[in-house]
Amino acid sequence: MAQGNYYVPDTAKWPIVGSIGLFIMMIGAANWMNEAASGPWFFAAGAAIVIIMMFGWFADVIRESEAGLYNSAVDVSFRQGMIWFIFSEVMFFAAFFGALFYARMLSVPWLGGEGTGAMTNQLLWPGYEATWPTHGPAELGGSFETIPGFGLPMVNTLLLLTSGVTITMAHWALKRAQRGALVGWLVATIVLGLVFLYVQGYEYAHAYQDLGLTLGSGIYGSTFFMLTGFHGLHVTVGVIMLSVIAVRCAKGHFSKKNHFGFEAVAWYWHFVDVVWLGLFIFVYIV
Repeated sequence: MAQGNYYVPDTAKWPIVGSIGLFIMMIGAANWMNEAASGPWFFAAGAAIVIIMMFGWFADVIRESEAGLYNSAVDVSFRQGMIWFIFSEVMFFAAFFGALFYARMLSVPWLGGEGTGAMTNQLLWPGYEATWPTHGPAELGGSFETIPGFGLPMVNTLLLLTSGVTITMAHWALKRAQRGALVGWLVATIVLGLVFLYVQGYEYAHAYQDLGLTLGSGIYGSTFFMLTGFHGLHVTVGVIMLSVIAVRCAKGHFSKKNHFGFEAVAWYWHFVDVVWLGLFIFVYIV
């Protein structure tokens, strides 16, 4: 319904559906971590409810948008919401980059005897050398090799940088009302994202099977897999979003003047690209 110059949606069931799904997921996760047989089933059921909520809610928004119910005021709200969402994602990754910085630049040197850590080094870890990446005793799973930055990570960097170009080309095609080129560039972006995920999966398998580098390989393994793993999750979400947008574009949705749904996904994908550049530099190279 419309109130003044702003569209107010009708009462929706999706917020309560999503809350129920998240609650069931939480119960399932807690039971799963405590090795209860019902844990995985509850978690899967909650995840399914959340997915249904997302599809239903976004479908309602798409229908309202295509019906012409949104105006410039709603468009501004959507843009502000997406900006705050991406800002929250920036803070999410900042926490993990902060953990990496703290461990590498402060904790490890302190344990090695630098600054005020000399007594700690003498009493608890005599002879410990502050090196990065940190290696523990081999018999405790502390011996591992790192992944060279100018190998598979460089390939993935080129893939994501190229995808940043293809999504920009798709945006230009949309502004020029070139529907065929728009869909083609979107498909190219999706393919590049899928190839990135395949290469990362291959890299993980190589790390676990051949290099001894796992999530349990000390602080280096923890930060490495948390940063790259969560980034891979964000790439997966981005590929799903791009796929939905590609289908909508093929159906004739969006115009050269009204296409914030496309722009929001493009913003998110560029954010994913920038995060990977930080990962490539500070995790693989430096």
